[in-house]
Amino acid sequence: MTETTERILKAIKKVPKGKVSCYRNIALRSGLSAGGARQVVRALHSMSDAHALPWHRIIRADGAIALPAGGGRELQMELLRAEGVAVSKEGRVDMEKYGV
Repeated sequence: MTETTERILKAIKKVPKGKVSCYRNIALRSGLSAGGARQVVRALHSMSDAHALPWHRIIRADGAIALPAGGGRELQMELLRAEGVAVSKEGRVDMEKYGV
């Protein structure tokens, strides 16, 4: 695993229960540019299970869940709601209130 990947995983794990962050902010906290959001997506996709990442706490910068309906969106919404995060029926989170 690269140092960059390790930093990404640490940043994801720091997002507390009941809060969310976006791919871009995780990239920035990991020492990447905002364009490093794609690396964050890849790390989440390939390492969430093996590293017990709170993948459901990472969403788009506009507060939308990126996963499609039937492709994980419902599970992500359920997990966020179980932590007290309000998620609209369209799959949006108020980043002002819940974002870190």
